[in-house]
Amino acid sequence: MNFLLRFKNKRNNPDYFPYFCQKRTQVGSKNKLKRFNENNTFLNVFQPKREELVDVVYPLKGQWNQQFFKNNNPLVLELGCGKGEYTVGLAQRYPNKNFIGIDIKGARFWRGAKTAIENKLPNVAFIRAQIELIEQLFATNEVDEIWITFPDPFYKKVRRRLTHPNFLNHYRKILKDDGIVHLKTDDDMLFEFTMETLEQEKIDIIYADDNIYSKPLYHSDLEVKTAYENMHLRNRKTIKYVKFRL
Repeated sequence: MNFLLRFKNKRNNPDYFPYFCQKRTQVGSKNKLKRFNENNTFLNVFQPKREELVDVVYPLKGQWNQQFFKNNNPLVLELGCGKGEYTVGLAQRYPNKNFIGIDIKGARFWRGAKTAIENKLPNVAFIRAQIELIEQLFATNEVDEIWITFPDPFYKKVRRRLTHPNFLNHYRKILKDDGIVHLKTDDDMLFEFTMETLEQEKIDIIYADDNIYSKPLYHSDLEVKTAYENMHLRNRKTIKYVKFRL
């Protein structure tokens, strides 16, 4: 048996995994499980099952301000929120607005939810759900603004891009009249795709920039940085931004 074949056989046998690989996997799994369990105790985290959104009317749909935030302040969403840096960062800047981060990976936004609790931010919530179910979570005209921060560009799955016309139609139904959407990305392809889509859909582009840090920032809200953005900046990538009105 040659070396490559022996290596493949060992690699496919869990008994041969190096100790450090096993330990890293175990620690990662334990951390995820710990975060999932802790999310269940957070009052600012909502994790509806898919059937709760698809088969019945979700109780908080149309009632987020009244039932959770207990006010009538503007409602802002961060889609694909990751660790929730924008959700928390904007909530700290705007105590008179309500912010909800949405992501399918609860172990990620655990950090944002915990930070919001530690900092006693009453205007922050997180939802574990798929973005395509957003109409099941929010009612018509319930949302004032949407942020899409460093989403997966989905190079081979065009319809899954968060600025695809299908998603724009979802946003249009929950946004108030003249609702605003922001996209912040490092990806050239996604930025170009978005600009072409907005032009084809005849959507009003308020501002667009393919290198926001090459000049004074268009708005101070762009100062908020996610972990992905910091990584991209270290790798000398340019950050793109577009603001449009649906």
